[in-house]
Amino acid sequence: MLISAIGAPVLDRTNLKGRYKVTLTFAPLADVSVEDDPAPTVFAALQEQLGLRLEAIKGPVDVLVIDRVEMPTEN
Repeated sequence: MLISAIGAPVLDRTNLKGRYKVTLTFAPLADVSVEDDPAPTVFAALQEQLGLRLEAIKGPVDVLVIDRVEMPTEN
């Protein structure tokens, strides 16, 4: 969920095990003024509501590279 909210890969380094069901309320990253949407940013919401912090780091990311694409032939 965070990848789509932030628009960048997210690497989990929390060392938390198991699955958690949480509700996180935040404003979209698009240009929305505070008067229009008083919700916090996703970064502030993670810290305030869950006690987690996002930080920008360099780390391994899986990448899919497509070298070539061909139209399928008729059978």
